[in-house]
Amino acid sequence: MEYLIWIGAGVSLLGLMGLVWCIVTVAQARRAKLGDEEMRAVVARVLPLNMGALFLSMIGLGIVIVGIFLT
Repeated sequence: MEYLIWIGAGVSLLGLMGLVWCIVTVAQARRAKLGDEEMRAVVARVLPLNMGALFLSMIGLGIVIVGIFLT
């Protein structure tokens, strides 16, 4: 069951990359000094992706835990 640990680590890494992308996107929008409406549009576009990346990372860590228990 060692392969579950590596699969979970990969899934967690994908989720982490998604979170980093969300942080970079919002930071770029803040540096651009967008207006209130434009900033809200950027955050509204990034929010579902942020939640999905967080969920993916959480699922990956759960897979790692299952792999550790089964090893």
